[in-house]
Amino acid sequence: MDKLIKIKFPDSSSKSYPINSTCFEIVKSISNSLAKKTLVASFNDFIVDLSYKIPSDGTIKFFTLDDVEGKSAFWHSSAHVLAESVENIYPGVKFGIGPPIDNGFYYDIDFNKYDTSKIDLDRIENKMLELSKQKSEFIREEVSKSSAIKFFKKKDDNLKLDLIKDLNDGEITFYKQGNFIDLCKGPHIPNTGFIKAVKILNIAGAYWRGDEKKQQLTRLYAITFSKQSELDNYLYKLEEAKKRDHRKLGKELELFFFSEKVGQGLPMWLPRGNIIRENLMNYMREEQLKMGYEHVSTPHIGSKELYVTSGHYDKYGESSFQPIKVPSDNDEFLLKPMNCPHHCEIYDFKPHSYKELPIRIAEFGTVYRYEQSGELHGMTRVRGFTQDDAHIFCTVKQVKDEVISVINLILKVFNALSFKNYNVQISLRDKENHDKYIGDSKLWDIAENDLIEAVKEKSIEANIVYGEAAFYGPKIDFMVKDSLDREWQLGTVQVDYQLPKRFKLNYIDTNNKKETPVLIHRAPFGSMERFIAILTEHCAGNFPLWLSPEQLIVLPINDKVNTYAKEIYTTLKNAKYRCSIDVRVEKISKKIRDAELKKIPYMIIIGENEMNKSQVSIRKKIEGDIGKMKIKELEKMLIKELNNHIN
Repeated sequence: MDKLIKIKFPDSSSKSYPINSTCFEIVKSISNSLAKKTLVASFNDFIVDLSYKIPSDGTIKFFTLDDVEGKSAFWHSSAHVLAESVENIYPGVKFGIGPPIDNGFYYDIDFNKYDTSKIDLDRIENKMLELSKQKSEFIREEVSKSSAIKFFKKKDDNLKLDLIKDLNDGEITFYKQGNFIDLCKGPHIPNTGFIKAVKILNIAGAYWRGDEKKQQLTRLYAITFSKQSELDNYLYKLEEAKKRDHRKLGKELELFFFSEKVGQGLPMWLPRGNIIRENLMNYMREEQLKMGYEHVSTPHIGSKELYVTSGHYDKYGESSFQPIKVPSDNDEFLLKPMNCPHHCEIYDFKPHSYKELPIRIAEFGTVYRYEQSGELHGMTRVRGFTQDDAHIFCTVKQVKDEVISVINLILKVFNALSFKNYNVQISLRDKENHDKYIGDSKLWDIAENDLIEAVKEKSIEANIVYGEAAFYGPKIDFMVKDSLDREWQLGTVQVDYQLPKRFKLNYIDTNNKKETPVLIHRAPFGSMERFIAILTEHCAGNFPLWLSPEQLIVLPINDKVNTYAKEIYTTLKNAKYRCSIDVRVEKISKKIRDAELKKIPYMIIIGENEMNKSQVSIRKKIEGDIGKMKIKELEKMLIKELNNHIN
């Protein structure tokens, strides 16, 4: 009788199977329908093919296209099919690497003698679909280093030989599907038949292994799906994302711009954009005041010694803006890379008792971090940005309640701005390697447990990720999905037992002894620049009324009603609404169209009928005409809408 092994499942149930049962055999024993959808599995947290034979007791999980692990394997396997198709059409090409990425995959290819400007993408896509229909299995084979070298020498593929050079015997595997063999560690989906829709998205240049001194290859970016409808939906969202690009809308709506003379990555807020920025900041200030925060302001530079004390200089000094030397003495200063060291000094300004804690210090502080020019991207990746930063100094016993309070604030912000879909990630230390983290391991344990318990108490489902903690402490990240289902990291709370120790901060406890406070870092917006960029794309520039740079525009139909229209305009202006009036000699359809392009929420249309009845006609952005009313009724409606984000 075969020896039995005990397999544990994610729901904590377990079952015995014959030793060397494959992952596929196990998933099929659970459910035929699940087996048909499953692409890869994990055994004891190691991702494996479904053909993997399980040698011992352990824990198993299964992944479909609904899971990150499933998508990754699907797109990785698709990269192999892309390579097979390219080799079929362009014999003699050489292949670099073909990894999955967040959306799809790419493959770096040396097209050798072929003219890359004439690559037939349609033909490659059709060949991929043709090969996928063959349902070729992905077969894993362990090979010796000498055999791998011999195989790729015969193919005259110097790129694969370069990769093999860094590998050792016992860790080299090939994967074969159809007539194509590739150097790969896997894992892969069971067969090519899962791939039903294909699109090559882009062609770009890429240096081999990211080294500009090495040869330039052609990178094909592509994406695949299990249904044509899913590809169609993805391509629609891609086009919609281009229309919503905050860089495009920022220019069209006159929100911000970048000046080469000012410098790359240093945004300039225009009056209309600054209205959005200031209203968000005022909203956050008001919420923070309700929660007992005190607001401060700190300089844009700090002594180098400040950041040496905090540990930031040792961690980031070489990759940040270089020290500023002053002519009169040997002091060195740095552009402020973060606000927390300054806030530690503010806390240390005077002695504190346990009775004063928690102390919550908040600042909209502008910081500067040097990003490589190739990494800059509109407002989402800049060199100078303003954080809605706050630091809470509290006792160990207060940590959980303070974290819960921060979570409440973050969720309130999301609700006010219609970010309804979000995931929560708890980032902890790497399980194995603790070298990259500073501080006492026992304090790390306490901090990590406090975050986990706070999230549990809020009944929030959270994904625990090991190895993603900051170097000084664990954190909670809120990952928001926008209206196009793209995921963004917004809202962070971090527990830090280390920085107060480095600054020798203390308070007097109940026993009249000095104790070190715990520091909680938090930023619901993250940075104003990045947050507004994401918000702009989320709402396609159709900002809610309370944020809109221009809330209303008065549109007289002809010059006969201009005097009445100006009275309405003056009334609204005096009521502190951000409004304008368009008295140009143009058709009303032209005026409406121009107002729509500016994405103004309300158009107040006035003709002779409205003037004679002392009314106004209201046209709302997106919704269209909503009827006639007295100006007092309009103001009542506007006040109600303006107050929505507060509730």
